Amino acid sequence: MIRNVLGSLVALAGAASAVLSPFRDWYAGRAGQDYRVEDLFGGITAAEPGVLVSMLLPFLAAALLVIAGVVLRSRLVVALAGLVVLGFTVLWMVRQGQAAGSLVVAGDGSGLQVGVVNALAGGVLMLIGALLMSGRGRQVRRSRRDREREPVEPYAAPAADQVDTWPPTQEPGMSVQTSPWPEPEVDPYTGPDPRDPGTRSYPQADPHPEDDPRDPVHPPHRPPRG
Repeated sequence: MIRNVLGSLVALAGAASAVLSPFRDWYAGRAGQDYRVEDLFGGITAAEPGVLVSMLLPFLAAALLVIAGVVLRSRLVVALAGLVVLGFTVLWMVRQGQAAGSLVVAGDGSGLQVGVVNALAGGVLMLIGALLMSGRGRQVRRSRRDREREPVEPYAAPAADQVDTWPPTQEPGMSVQTSPWPEPEVDPYTGPDPRDPGTRSYPQADPHPEDDPRDPVHPPHRPPRG
């Protein structure tokens, strides 16, 4: 989120610098709006075009692309806008150098001026903003991974009036059975079958209760002495 905001601000600053550049001097006191877009493909002329067919036109288109990229959080659209600004600026520099014989940077205003710097800086800022933005696709993938990591509850908790149907495999009115196998039958006189491994062992009755020394009624049986 922070990367998207920071990248958007940098890209919008670059778009503002690019749109402002045609209103400033580009070369030898001639503003960028005095150059026609078609001069970039046929050669620089002295004709002064209207504002909407001048160098302002591609820069306005790039600014609209930046706004659309910020709204859609698309790094590709913002980067495309930066490439448009840089491409038209470099193409103008090539045509101007062909028309003047060479490009010079002079402090007296006879060479490249601040308008070109604004255009180049605007295109670079757009590319930097695109790099800073995290993009919408990455956030979607990250949220998808977060949802996959969250534990999924297999069954939702029942309502208060449907407690008899919990767990979900139990129908209303069914008795709860903890084991799928029936309990073994136990004889009340002999106890459980000791051969059955599934039954528990119970203490057996003493066959000679009279041998218990603690029993006062049945004293222990002792054989007579000879």
